[in-house]
Amino acid sequence: MYFDLFADQPITGLAVSFIVSLCIGSFLNVVIHRVPRMMELEWQTQVREANGEEIEPETYNLAKPASSCPSCQQVIHWYHNIPLLSYALLRGRCASCSWSIPLRYPVVELFTAIASTYGIYHFGFNEIGIAFALLTWFLISLLMIDLDHQLLPDRLTLPLLWAGLLVNSYSLFTSLHLAVFGAVAGYLLLWSVYWGFKLLTGKEGMGYGDFKLLAALGAWAGAPMLPLIVTLSALVGAVIGILMIATGRQNKDNPIPFGPFLAIAGWIAVLWGDQITNAYLQLL
Repeated sequence: MYFDLFADQPITGLAVSFIVSLCIGSFLNVVIHRVPRMMELEWQTQVREANGEEIEPETYNLAKPASSCPSCQQVIHWYHNIPLLSYALLRGRCASCSWSIPLRYPVVELFTAIASTYGIYHFGFNEIGIAFALLTWFLISLLMIDLDHQLLPDRLTLPLLWAGLLVNSYSLFTSLHLAVFGAVAGYLLLWSVYWGFKLLTGKEGMGYGDFKLLAALGAWAGAPMLPLIVTLSALVGAVIGILMIATGRQNKDNPIPFGPFLAIAGWIAVLWGDQITNAYLQLL
């Protein structure tokens, strides 16, 4: 199964990819902000129900209520929510109260567009490129949520795992049996590290969300890529952690989320894993 929507017009294809991915990036900002809040509200509802309290239903999901300014609560009109363009025209401020809009919002939009478009440039505007863009969108959401809340929600990691098995049922990135082994081995690998560390130190070194994220990456990249993913994530995490502690941006006693490093390493492994592995073997 293979097709290329813009085989004869690659520039047009990349332009379409960039624009669509900018819009997806805007939606990812909603996902990053609302999914943790949705989970919190669900937990609070369960506690209140367990205590026998009467609960008035509250509608809060990815679609409702409409996006509004955190400062003045004014609903954001669609023409003030155009990715990148609105931020530039409004000079980074709310149109109603001039509240300073965090730079992270256009950065997420731009990074989503660049990463997705590069993936489609690498694989082509076909089912492989589109699948890789989907992986990119999930990983950006998980990366940002883990940075904000040290949380990797099941409602994102588990669909990502099943999506990896589904796309590899067509052998887009690896064979189905390597994807299945990758999912199982990815989970068990970090699960074993978690329990080994806990037995030795009495402390929890990581969360169960990390197990599920590595399982999902194993489902996408296949079992042979797991050593590369773990090695890259550990190296990147060590370097960034040391730099943050050295510059005073991180207290050595405070935990650093591991999910962002797994997400970055997994993205690299799916994109360039074979080339990195071959280069390493040639050096040996």
